[in-house]
Amino acid sequence: MNKILVVLLSISLSLPGVQSVLASTENQYQRKLAIDEKNVTKHSTKVNGKKFKYTATTGTQPVWDKDGQPIASLFYTYYQRSDIKDSATRPLLISFNGGPGSASVWMHVAYTGPKVLNVDNEGYPLQPYGVKTNPYSILDVADIVFVNPVNTGYSRVLPDKDGKMPSKEQQKKMFFGVNADVKYLAEWLNTFVSRNNRWRSPKYLIGESYGTTRVAGLAKELQSRQWMYVNGVILVSPTDIGIKRDGPVKAANRLPYFAAAAWYHQALTPALQQKRLTELLVEVEQFTLSEYLPALVKGGFISAKEKQHIAEQVAQYSGLSVSAVINNNLDVDNRFFWKELLRDRKQTIGRLDSRYLGIDKKVAGASPDYNAELSSWLHSFTPAINYYLREELQYKTDIKYNMFGDVHPWDRTGNNTGEGLRFAMAQNPYLHVMIQSGYFDGATNYFDAKYTLWQLDPSGLMKDRLSFKGYESGHMMYLRHEDLRQANEDIRQFIKQSLPAKGQAAKY
Repeated sequence: MNKILVVLLSISLSLPGVQSVLASTENQYQRKLAIDEKNVTKHSTKVNGKKFKYTATTGTQPVWDKDGQPIASLFYTYYQRSDIKDSATRPLLISFNGGPGSASVWMHVAYTGPKVLNVDNEGYPLQPYGVKTNPYSILDVADIVFVNPVNTGYSRVLPDKDGKMPSKEQQKKMFFGVNADVKYLAEWLNTFVSRNNRWRSPKYLIGESYGTTRVAGLAKELQSRQWMYVNGVILVSPTDIGIKRDGPVKAANRLPYFAAAAWYHQALTPALQQKRLTELLVEVEQFTLSEYLPALVKGGFISAKEKQHIAEQVAQYSGLSVSAVINNNLDVDNRFFWKELLRDRKQTIGRLDSRYLGIDKKVAGASPDYNAELSSWLHSFTPAINYYLREELQYKTDIKYNMFGDVHPWDRTGNNTGEGLRFAMAQNPYLHVMIQSGYFDGATNYFDAKYTLWQLDPSGLMKDRLSFKGYESGHMMYLRHEDLRQANEDIRQFIKQSLPAKGQAAKY
C-alpha cells in the first residue's frame, strides 16, 4: 500500500497544474526585493497652521552598472505637495542619513518629514509606539525624497544575470566606501530626477553624521559628473568631511562640548552654572583657542606651572577634578568623560546625546558599558518606521527594514569630500552651506563642526555663503520639541534665502 501511495504521489506532482501551483507558492514566499516598483498614497497635513495635501511615493529604483544591468535597488520615500503647479520653482530636498550603514529612518520620521515619532518633549520614547503629525515639517516649502543607500532600509544588493551574488570584495568596490558611495548615488539621483521631472527644480542636499560626508561628496560629483548643480548643502551633526582634526586640535576641540554637557547636568561651579549656555560656551571657546590648544601643542615640554594652571581651568569648565585632568596629561578623551562626569552619582552620560543617562555594572572603569541614548532611540524608531511604512504608506514586504545594514569594512581612503564641497561652491555661486549641531553631541561635537566650517574655505571669500546653527540638544537635535521647531525653521529660512532672486545670474 505504501508503495502505491508513493507512486500516485509522484505521478500527481509531475502533472503541469500541480507544478504551477507549487511554483506560484514558492514565488509567493520568496523574500526578494522588487527591483523597480512604486506605490502612491494621498494625505493631508497642517504645517505652521496651514493645511495642504500631499502624496507619498514609496518604491524601489535600480542602480545599474556600466552595461545597464541592475546591481542593486534602493528603497526611497518621496513626498510631494499636491497643490503646486510649477515644479520648476519648487525646491527638492534630497535627504540621507549616515553611519555609514544607517537607514534614512532618523530624519524621515523625526525631523523634516510630515510625520514624527510619538516621543515626549525631550525626545524620550512613549508607548504606544508610532508617529504623529509634524507641525513644523519643511514640506510646506520643499518636496523631499528620503534615500536608503545599499543594504539600509529595504535597499539591497542584487544577484548578477546568472543569479550569483557579488563577493564581499566586489560589493565593497561597487558600494561600500567614501568614493564608491558617492559615485553610485549620484548616478541613482540622475535617474530619480529625470523620472520625476525635477531637472529645473532648485535642489538641496541634507545629510546627518556620515551623511554629511556623503552629501559633501555628492555636491561635487553631481556637479562634475552629472552636470546637476545644487543650491544648498545642509550638514547635520557633521563628520570631519576629510578635513583633519588630529593631535592637539582634536583634544582641544572637545572642551566646549564637555562644558555644555557638564552645564546640562549641573556639574559646574555655581558661578558658571548660572550663566546661559551660549554665554558660557563663548567663554570656553575663547579659552580653548587662546590657551588650551597652545598648551597641548607643547606636549611634555610644558612647564609644571602652566600645566597646573591649564588643568585647573579645564577642570572648572569640564566638571572633572583637577587630578583627573592632570592624570590624562590634559588630554581627556570622550569615553573617560562619559564615565567620569557623574561617577559620584553612579551614572554615565550618552555619547550621541549626553543628556541621556545610563547605569553600568560597575561604577569603576574608564568607559560606559553602552550608549544610553541609542538604546532609547531604537525603542521608538524601529517599531515606528515599520508601522508607518506598512500601515500608513501601504508599502508591504517581508524584507527586513535594516536600521543598520551590513556595509563594513567601509573604505575610508581618499576622503576629499570637504575639498570637493569647497570646489563645488567656488564653481557655483548659487551654492550655500549650513551646519546644524547639538551642543550635547559627544560623537560629532559642535566645536569640531565650527572648526570644519572655518577650514572649509581658507580664503574666506565664500564665508557669506557659510552658516552655523547650534541647539540645546544632541546628535539628533530635532528629537527635542523646541529644537524640532527651530531646526526646521532654520532649514526653511536657509532655503528661502539661498534661492536666487528673479533674474539673478550665477556669477561673481
